[in-house]
Amino acid sequence: MTDLQGKIGIVTGGGSGIGREVALTLAKRGAHVTIADISEEGGNETVQLIEALGAKALFVKTDVSRLDDVKNYVHTTLNMFSRIDMFFNNAGIEGQVMPLADYPEELFNKVVDINLKGAFYGMKYVIQAMLKNGGGAIVNTASNAGIVGSPGVSPYAGTKHGVIGLTKTAAGEYAAQNIRVNAIAPGPTATNMMERFTQGSEEAHNQVKAGIPAGRYGTPQEVANLVAFLLSDEAPIINGAVYPIDGGLTAL
Repeated sequence: MTDLQGKIGIVTGGGSGIGREVALTLAKRGAHVTIADISEEGGNETVQLIEALGAKALFVKTDVSRLDDVKNYVHTTLNMFSRIDMFFNNAGIEGQVMPLADYPEELFNKVVDINLKGAFYGMKYVIQAMLKNGGGAIVNTASNAGIVGSPGVSPYAGTKHGVIGLTKTAAGEYAAQNIRVNAIAPGPTATNMMERFTQGSEEAHNQVKAGIPAGRYGTPQEVANLVAFLLSDEAPIINGAVYPIDGGLTAL
């Protein structure tokens, strides 16, 4: 397993799903982790799970669309751990499923504020901290919807394309300062988000799986394994890359 002994990480959206699995995986490999999430219950539960593994963790209640909240999770982490080595910039929402011309402007703005502005705010202030401690590694959560079109979720797809643009641009800007910025692009993954997308319908689940060459959803652990590798010292030359993790969905 990738060794992350003593490294300090932040995971946004760490109270559930992929975020929680990544946080636990980092902790199992020796890291200490800040969990930033809007859910106090989910965030504190993740902290308890991490501490049960023998690692240090703290929860910071965060709405990533609020600049002051983002500054707070960065400053709180620095106050406790003195540095930030790794950042999994993951928090996001899917919005609703409906055609673009029918999409409510207020909901579009909410998706943009959380998925795109939240990702930008996180990168901005974490990079500032990483520059002071000589570098670090960032993984942003995009989506297969950031690589291809995704009918019915136009703001989600637009923001995830935007996250990929931020990733590639920041990688070029900060590579010389020993900061790596990559993105993952998960396809359908067995999380609560997929339950919401399919409304829990077995028929809808089967339709989604039928379009995936692998014939199944990915698991949060499979995503977490990739993220941990990209955040580790085992990936020193990987920078500005976007990794689909979708069972071949976007390869077609």
